[in-house]
Parts: sequence; structure tokens; C-alpha cells
Amino acid sequence: MPERYKSHGRNAHGPPRSASISSASSSSSASVRFAADTDAALAVGLLHNRQHRDSSPSADEMEMKTPYTESVTHQEVESIWGDSANDLRDMKRLGKKQEFKRNFNFISALGFVSIYMATWEFVLVSLSVGLTNGGFAGLFWTFIGTVICYSTIVASLAEMASMAPTSGGQYHWVSEFAPAQYQKVLSYASGWMSTLGWLASVASGGFVVTQQIQAMIEVTQPDYTFTSWQFTLIMLAFVVVTIIFNTWGAKVLPALETGSLFGHLVGFIVTIAPLWALCPRNSAHDVFLNVVNNGGWSNTGTACLVSQVTVMYCNLGSDSVVHISEEVEDASLVVPRCMWWSYLGNVFLGIIMLITMLFCMGPLDDAINSDVPYLLLFNNSGSQGLSICLNVILFLLIYSGNITALATGSREVWAFARDKGLPFSRWIGHMNRKWQIPFNSVYLTSVIVGMLCLIQLGSTLAFNIIVSLSLLGLLSTYMISIGCVLLRRIKGQELPHARWSLGRFGLPINAFAFFYSAFVIVFSCFPTEVPVAPDTANWAPAVWAAVIVLSAIIYLVYGKRHYTPPVDFVEGRKAPDLGLQSS
Repeated sequence: MPERYKSHGRNAHGPPRSASISSASSSSSASVRFAADTDAALAVGLLHNRQHRDSSPSADEMEMKTPYTESVTHQEVESIWGDSANDLRDMKRLGKKQEFKRNFNFISALGFVSIYMATWEFVLVSLSVGLTNGGFAGLFWTFIGTVICYSTIVASLAEMASMAPTSGGQYHWVSEFAPAQYQKVLSYASGWMSTLGWLASVASGGFVVTQQIQAMIEVTQPDYTFTSWQFTLIMLAFVVVTIIFNTWGAKVLPALETGSLFGHLVGFIVTIAPLWALCPRNSAHDVFLNVVNNGGWSNTGTACLVSQVTVMYCNLGSDSVVHISEEVEDASLVVPRCMWWSYLGNVFLGIIMLITMLFCMGPLDDAINSDVPYLLLFNNSGSQGLSICLNVILFLLIYSGNITALATGSREVWAFARDKGLPFSRWIGHMNRKWQIPFNSVYLTSVIVGMLCLIQLGSTLAFNIIVSLSLLGLLSTYMISIGCVLLRRIKGQELPHARWSLGRFGLPINAFAFFYSAFVIVFSCFPTEVPVAPDTANWAPAVWAAVIVLSAIIYLVYGKRHYTPPVDFVEGRKAPDLGLQSS
């Protein structure tokens, strides 16, 4: 399973429409065209009511379809959806009909992405696995180098999110920016990779919080271990509770994410202070200078490059907020800002927590041989009560990230179904108009996750093999989408306006991000140590290849005839008689 969700003792590699097209000639009472004069009035109203926004659209820009009848006032349109003038313009350019209420602001969206990334939390939960390759010092300097290089990927994704703020994310960007002859097939492959990658990530989340429950019990009962059926039932219980937060409790989700953001910050302080105060400390020489190679590799350089994969798991997830772009107010600016600042903030906290862990964990050999290294760190404080308390804090924060993961995965599934990328797309992409939530995509995502949990009942190894797709799946979508933008920049082709732009640095940043993605993908295919046994093998490449073959088969059988690439609805590309796309 993904390293970010793996205790030291569970070894595996890897981290998760039917289109209803409003015809331009439609006279349906549910979807009408505002006249140019009323559109101009709406533009003026938006300008007066939303003075904090950058600009209001022209009457021509406002000429778009809405899901409302003529009896709904223009002020009510804005109050129901929460659109800004920029949101209206972006959705019109993308050819999408607004179907979500935009109830996420900057703070709640920042909380959404920050709590899923949860870098300092996953430094504790998963990063210690990397101690085998590099030791304390090797892991520290690998972390520093990796987060600097990975920042170019985050910046590239953030700029694309500003160009096209849509729930489809990477597969939409590939469809819009790829060379015309490859747009359909590459975007379809990216859609499958992203969708299955997020499904794997959601499944992995249930695994890690269940392990945390077991770790809390082990504080007082060191020899206690869940049976397979107990472990599986607890995973399924977490899936059910997570469904509630993403359906009937979805209205409080922005408030929950805001609370999670503050919990993320306060929890950091509450965790770090007693560790520094109570734990005996390793020497600065061991932490910063003593690089070791216990993974069987021929040299420490290779060992550290393999270790960078575990660092990636602690910093994945910046694109999670992209998939709720259609629920974020002023998305083309707020979403990229949240991606960038959450990354910088998480990295800063992660570095401090990493230094704390390396100083306070105790001897390196004990950490490498421990089944749950972070439990060794907490117990090193000398207080069982404190250890349990810190475990509870860590559990609550990581579970909050699981709620975010299901929201992200279900929106990805919904968006892909809107473009007829999945079988039974009409049912999957159905939007509950009362709740403004795609219930069916949430249910389907949860059912698939539950089926993966049942695999754990028979074989933990089989479960780990399947969910190991997450890192390679997401990295491959990053590489393809960044590569498409890079190619357009090299050719001097026009790109959509980005309010959050890399400017003249776009070409070198995109180029570095593209090649670094390829570099990390190569090392993501390495095992964590040699020689390799079945239970220590890295199965992620096999799962990745299987998904590529599966998506190719489904494309030939289904997608080639039914899939409608998002670019087909983009303004300037779509046919004259097409209106706005909806689920």
C-alpha cells in the first residue's frame, strides 16, 4: 500500500455523463438564455455587490445559460450559487453549467487541502520507513531536496488550476492543452489514472486510521493485534462514517475543513512541545551528518534516491482542492493560492516535525526494527497517558484528511462521468438538486473502497498491491498535464489567461517539473530494499501497467464512442450549436 499509509511492518510501495447539453435553441423553463440587457444588469449587480472581486464581465461574457427560470431574480442567482464575476466568466469559457453551490472560501479551501496533505502528521506516520535508506541524516537531507524539487510540480499544477478551475483537474487540462490529435486518448488515460489513483488513496486512508486504533491499544497492551476480520470491520465502519460527512453532512463540510485547519496548527504545537521537553535526544551529528545504507543498495546515493519516494507521500495532495474548484468562490485565484500556500506551510511544519522526530526517536536500529516507529517516539516521552493523547490527536487529524479524500475522489468520479468517461455515466454523474451533492458518485466511490477493504480480509499483501497505484497514478497525470503545457510554451502557442501565473519563469519551471516527475516515477518503481521477497516487492509498477491496459481496453470498447473530451465544450473550440455542459 502507499508508503504514506504504511507502518514499518507492512511493506509495500505506492500511496487513489451522460452529458445533458443545453442547446442554444432550448426554450425549456429549466434552462433559459438571459437577454443581453438583463445580462448587463446582472454584471452591474455583481460589480456593486462584490466589490472585492477583480472585474465584472461584459454583457457579452454574461450571455450564458442558467438552470433557473425567468422568475428567479439576478440577485438570487448569485446568492444561490455564490459565483463571483470571474467564476461566471471561467465557467462560460470552460463550457460548464454551474451545479454546485460555491460554499468554500479561501480559509475553508485552505483547510481542505492542508488537512489532506497533513505533512507533519505523515512525517510521523510514514516517513520513518525511509530510515532504512539513509538513516537520520540521509532522510533529513533527502526531505529538503525533494520538497524543493517537488515545489515546481505544485507551482505548475497551481497555474493550470488558475487557467481552468474545474473539478476534472488533470484530465481536463490534458484535453485542453494536448496536441489536437492526442487530446482524446491522453485525457481519457489521465482520467482513469486520476480516478483510480484517488480511489486507492481513499482506501489507504481507512487502513492507516485503523492501524492508529491498534497503535493506541498497543500503548498499554504491546502484544495486542487485531484479527483480519476485526481490522476489516473497523475499516468499513470508517468508510460509512465518512459517507455521512460527504452526503447529508456536506453542508457543514466547509466549517469542518476550517476547524481542521486550526486543529492542524494547534495539534502541531501540542505534539511538538512535550516531545522536546520529555524525550532524550540523539546527537546533532547523527541527525545531520551520519548517512547510512541499510537497504542493501550498492551506495548511499541510490539509497537516498529510493528514500525520496517516502518523502513524496508526505507532500502529496496539493491537487485535492482542484477537484472542488466548482465549489470554491473565485476559484481561479483562490484554488491556486490554496495549493501554493498550503504546500509552503505544510513543508515548513513538516521540516520542524522531522527534526523533532530524528532528535527524539532514540537509537536508529530501534526505529528501523519497530513495527510502529511513531509509537516508539511517543512512548519515548516516558508517559503512557501522553502517548495515548498524542495518538488521539494524530488519529483525529488524519481521519479529517480521509473525509477530504472521499470528497476529492467522488468529485473526480463525478466530473469524469459528466464527460461520459465511465460506464453507467448517467447514473454516476447524477446531481442531487436538493442537496447540490453528487450522491451517486459518493456512494460508488465508497462501495469500491469497501470492496478493497474486503480484500484486506483475505490478504493484506493483496490489498497493499492494489492500493499501491496511488503515487504512480497521480504522478503520471502530473507529468502528462505539465508536459502538455510545456509543449505549448515551447511552440509559442497561446495559453488561457491565468490570474495566478508563473510568468516568464513558466517555461523553466514546467520543464524542471516535467523531468522531475519522470525521475521520481522511475524511482517509484524500485523496491525499498534488496534482495527482494514477495512481501517486500514493489508491486506498484505492475498495478500501474494493469490500469493502463485496462483503460486502453475500456477506451476501445466504450470510451472511443461515448467519451466527450472536455475541450469539446471549451469556448472557441466547441461547435456553434452547443450550450453549457451539465451532468
